[in-house]
Amino acid sequence: QVQLVESGGGWAQAGGSLRLSCSASARMWSYYAMGWFRQVPGKEREFVASISGSGGTTYYADSVQGRFTISRDSAKNTVYLQMNSLKPEDTAVYYCATGDTIVRVRTSAPYWGQGTQVTVSS
Repeated sequence: QVQLVESGGGWAQAGGSLRLSCSASARMWSYYAMGWFRQVPGKEREFVASISGSGGTTYYADSVQGRFTISRDSAKNTVYLQMNSLKPEDTAVYYCATGDTIVRVRTSAPYWGQGTQVTVSS
């Protein structure tokens, strides 16, 4: 069983930056792909970014491409989401997720964190 704990959410002004972290408990996690998703009330959860187990492959949603960067530190069992040039429409609860492949993370990730709120004011 993998446990994921997000941190780093909070408040930022438009144009500002935040960095989210997601720490995993499982020893084998370093081989797993990771992803970030977000959800606002009344809307479906949407994909934000994902990274392969090796860290060599990343994918981004068009809405965050060029502004957000996903990375991982396998020695710390942690994945990061650096969010720059934040916009009010980035306001959401952000979740990290993990699975055995980068495709599975995006489509049917079996493990999820509890979420962290990000609020961007204009």
